[in-house]
Amino acid sequence: MILKALYDYYNRCENLPVSGMEEKEIGFLIVISQQGKFLRFEDCRIDNKHARTYLVKKHVGRSSAVVANYLYDNSAYVFGLSDRKNVEKVIPIENDDIEKAKENLVKEIEDIKNTIGQQGDNVPDEEAVRLKKYLKELEDKCAKLDECDKKEQIYFDTFKEKVNQIHSLYPESLDIAAVSSFYKQERKAIIAEMVHDSLWTEIKKCLSKKYSVFSFRIDGDTKIIAEKKELLQLDNENDNDNKSIQSMCLVTGKYGMSVDTTTATMIPGSQATAKLVAFQVNSGYDSYGKKKCANAPISENAEFAYTTALNAMLQNGSHNKFMVGNRTFVFWASSSKEIAEEAEESLFDMLGYSDTKSDNPNAKIEQVRKVFTSIYSGVLKTNLDDRFYILGLAPNSARIAVVYWSDTSLRDFAGMVIRHFNDMEIVDNTRKDKRPYMGIREILSAVTLGGKQSDVTPNLPEAVVKSIFQGTPYPYTLFSSCIRRIRAEIGDNGANRITRMAIIKAYLNRQNDNNKKIEVMLDKSNTNQGYLCGRLFAVLDKIQEDANNIHSIRERYMNAASSTPASVFATILNLSSHHLENLSNEGKKVFYEKLKQEIIDKISADGFPAHLDLQDQGRFFVGYYHQRQDFFTKKEKENED
Repeated sequence: MILKALYDYYNRCENLPVSGMEEKEIGFLIVISQQGKFLRFEDCRIDNKHARTYLVKKHVGRSSAVVANYLYDNSAYVFGLSDRKNVEKVIPIENDDIEKAKENLVKEIEDIKNTIGQQGDNVPDEEAVRLKKYLKELEDKCAKLDECDKKEQIYFDTFKEKVNQIHSLYPESLDIAAVSSFYKQERKAIIAEMVHDSLWTEIKKCLSKKYSVFSFRIDGDTKIIAEKKELLQLDNENDNDNKSIQSMCLVTGKYGMSVDTTTATMIPGSQATAKLVAFQVNSGYDSYGKKKCANAPISENAEFAYTTALNAMLQNGSHNKFMVGNRTFVFWASSSKEIAEEAEESLFDMLGYSDTKSDNPNAKIEQVRKVFTSIYSGVLKTNLDDRFYILGLAPNSARIAVVYWSDTSLRDFAGMVIRHFNDMEIVDNTRKDKRPYMGIREILSAVTLGGKQSDVTPNLPEAVVKSIFQGTPYPYTLFSSCIRRIRAEIGDNGANRITRMAIIKAYLNRQNDNNKKIEVMLDKSNTNQGYLCGRLFAVLDKIQEDANNIHSIRERYMNAASSTPASVFATILNLSSHHLENLSNEGKKVFYEKLKQEIIDKISADGFPAHLDLQDQGRFFVGYYHQRQDFFTKKEKENED
């Protein structure tokens, strides 16, 4: 199901590489003239870790084989210079002239041999031993240089032969002819020209980097030769019956050549060779004695399509992914291009993963709400078979673990998003439009110390994702963690305070119990004892604030009041009476006394509850928050009047 959805996404998109091609990081370009003369290097690096990508022919699988790529490769292949750091630790190579270095060593060896031969038996024993030991060291160094030189020459000749083969396929191409002319020179002559370039020293430092890949561009041209599709032979030149098996593809249901090995898909935290799909050998799971692709056949086209689609969504800057902790989520729609892009961009905006901070994030979230409302109501026309997918991935040794998968109709998905908005909506008089911005990142940050997502309880991210996008109850762990953070951080915590109240409201309202649903703002008809205790505590806190401009009641008694109200309310009610006496405004005194009595009258005749369970503790904090927000609303109205 997952692979088929990715395969269909590849076929939906128009800007992804065609079969046989891939996006490849190329760190440096060799700029040559139309006559094949080396002119300069061109730096294509973005930073210390990444370089510009180009759409080129898919790289060859080499392992230990010596095989050249199609008009691009590393330095050892392109101009016969490998990373010689280990060799140069013991053998200096001036101006990268390895032949000159060998000549110097050979001359020194001959000189020592001549010295030994001339002196004969007259050489003292100690001196003879020293000379022979030194001679052996020089011979070993010479052997290392010779081995390095031979390997580099083999790589260079392999790439040169590849260029000649391409030239024979496209004899009319002036671009290929220029590259072919470049390789009419010897390796030594090519390097001798390159060492004078201003980038040479920098290039040598980077030869071990992943992006240390070289290709060619004709001076004055805007495209590199390797990405010109008219010069690419995309048929797999190495296919044969021994390497591939033709069978029914389990992804497409069509017959074709099956892959023997699958392509790696790297996510943050995983190994570079990690794969979404992999074949095991002799592991005890070779069904009916079938091995590798024979056990679960996937066609070459299907494998290329789903890996290309997944890698495109995982790349930097993609608007089809978000991360929570060490979890990577990708999402996409199966509908027509216009609706799919609207839904995908809106979900990306909802999650709050843009690199640019908005002065008014609620303006963005309102646009998201509008898009999904249009989809759900039918303003944006969708088909019954339009789907929306979310795939959650986690690093796991050599493989990538699937931790979450959602396959929902696009219309139902839009309904779930709208429901999340409604469930999380809560009064907010600290922002202009009174509507907080509730992305997944904000939700999870609100329930951890210091907002560190790395400290989130394991498996909580995917549980929150599931609750939002499948309409299931929000996880208990999210709710309980939220209560713990509130109790640990008594006081006004700004945006976190708002988010935590929204979490409590959303969690409780999705529970199937007999309690009254919590409203967006103050609900005077709510008679839940926890909610009423929270409201009353807010009144007592506000009286102290207005009378003395302090919050000692909140700081000393809030945790106890939220869990065991009967143990503390008598005390704080008595304190509030003294605080009321300090109020100079008689109107406020009357107002607060009346409000106190109004709430107390709704408390059970048996008195304050001896104990509140965790859910009612949540209602306590929401009641407190609602009442405080109501005070703020009244103040705003007074100022307006």
